[in-house]
Parts: sequence; structure tokens; C-alpha cells
Amino acid sequence: MEKMKLKLLYADLKSDIEIIETELEKALNSSSHLLNEASLHLLQAGGKRIRPVFVLLSAKFGDYQIERMKHIAVPLELIHMASLVHDDVIDDSNMRRGRRTVKAQWNNRVAMFTGDFIFARALEYVTIIDNPRAHQILARTMVEICNGEIIQIEDKFRMDQHIKDYFRRIKRKTALLIESSCELGAVVGGVDEQNIRRLKRYGYFVGMSFQIIDDILDFTATDKELGKPAGSDLLQGNITLPMLLLKDDATMQPYLEKVMAGTLTEEERLKMLQYVRRSDAIKQATAVSDKYLQKALKEVAALPNHPMKKKLRDVALFIGKRKF
Repeated sequence: MEKMKLKLLYADLKSDIEIIETELEKALNSSSHLLNEASLHLLQAGGKRIRPVFVLLSAKFGDYQIERMKHIAVPLELIHMASLVHDDVIDDSNMRRGRRTVKAQWNNRVAMFTGDFIFARALEYVTIIDNPRAHQILARTMVEICNGEIIQIEDKFRMDQHIKDYFRRIKRKTALLIESSCELGAVVGGVDEQNIRRLKRYGYFVGMSFQIIDDILDFTATDKELGKPAGSDLLQGNITLPMLLLKDDATMQPYLEKVMAGTLTEEERLKMLQYVRRSDAIKQATAVSDKYLQKALKEVAALPNHPMKKKLRDVALFIGKRKF
């Protein structure tokens, strides 16, 4: 339902999104039957395609040509997909979007090579763009995403981390790729410098809000809605904002100790989720997400008058208010 609502927001881009979907399938075509299967397994699991949408919406403020823009929109979605495959190996995740992950369907080695293949395809696909600045932004983005993956590994099960550590991590994990989607859409679309900067900042703020909401939903949504057990982030050692706000809570302490020891039972998981859902941590984390959202909306307000202003606003509000 939520995904359908999002698609309605950019229904006038439907034909262009269909072009992106077709190009994604082409980009994942390989001479290896195994790579084909593993890559398409992930693609067919679906996704909101938020990053390509931000590329296209940003490019609309300049010289919009879908045949050109697809060579930026597709690589950004491929980079996102590749990072998901690698994430699932790092987190030992068996389910994503209600389907078995590549590592669960095959194994870790196949998953790592599949992720590498998808990253490589992203680099190959963008070569048609003859703008060095676009290549520099994309390269910097990929480097920072990799740095973010290492930071996430280093921070696993580390309860003494500061909220600043969390923000640093989610910037690289999520916000940077959305920021780059907006920036690259604007750069390749020939948008003027002032509005490139506005769109870039908008992408960063939306990305931060998006990930915070994701981390809240990991506790508040149901297993069915998430397509995986609620609380999976914590069980995998990823300490997110709601947990950082609750880490000193006396009632939460016994649950956290069992999570750290790997001895939390299913019954205890459900009780823990009930407690987190009723806690002030959810309201506090939502308030932080809202602050980023308001900053994003300020950037939209500063953009020149254009039909896409409302789209950017609507998508940001959807992201900040979604239920799963």
C-alpha cells in the first residue's frame, strides 16, 4: 500500500520509470547464468526506486532528456542494490522485502561476487556521460559508501557509541546516495550552480530523515510489513537511534544484555518490541527525523517556481511520514 502511494506521487513519470526498469534488467544481464539469476532475484524483489526518482525530479529543473538521464538514474539504483547484497552478508540477513536474500538463496561467496558485479555494471553504465564532474561525484559516493560499510562493522554491538556516531554512519549508509542522486540529476541536467547546491542539500536532509524513519519502523512495524523480524537491526548488532535513546533505560537493560549475548528468546523479542513501541524513544527519534524533513522542505521552498517543486515536497513528506 505504501509503495503504491509513493508511485501515485510521481505518476506523471511512469513512462520514464518504466524505461529505468527495463534498463536495470538490461544492465544486470551477464554471460554467467548464476550471476543473472542472483542479480534478477534482487531486482524482482522490487523497491521504491527512490534514487532514480530523485535523479529525474532534480533534472527537471534543467534540460530534461530521459535518454541521457537514464545513464545516471540506473547506476545510482545499481549502487544501492549492490550495497544491499553486501549488507545482507555483513548482517547475516536471510530475508529482505519478504524474499530470501541472495546470500540465503545461494551463499556468501555468490552474494559478494553478485554485489561486485552490480557495482561494476554501475560504473560501466555511466561511461556514456561525458561530464567529468558527474564521474567524480559518483566515484566519491562509492568510496564513502564503502567507508560507511566498514564503520557499520566497527560499530556493531557497541553500546557506548554516541549519537554523532550514528549520524555519521547513516549519512554514509543512506543519505549520501540520495544526496548524490539529486546532485547528479541536477549536474547532468544542466541546472545552475545555486540550485544544484539546493537540490544536493535537499537530498541529504531527506536521506537522513528517510534512514531515521527506517530505523524507527524496524521496531514499530510488524514482521509482515517489514518482510523480516521486527527488531532485526538490533539483533544484528546495529545500534540505531531509538536504541541509543533507550540504552540507559533500566527496563531495557536486561533485553540488551541478552541481545549482546545472543540469548534473546522469541517471547522476549516480542516483549521488548512492545516496550520500545510504548517508550518516548520513538517520539524523540521521530522528532529528529522531522527536523531533517523541515530542513529539506526549506531547500525546496528556495527553488525556482516549477511543477516539480510540489513533487519534491510531496515525496519528502511521504518519506518522513510513511508507516513501513
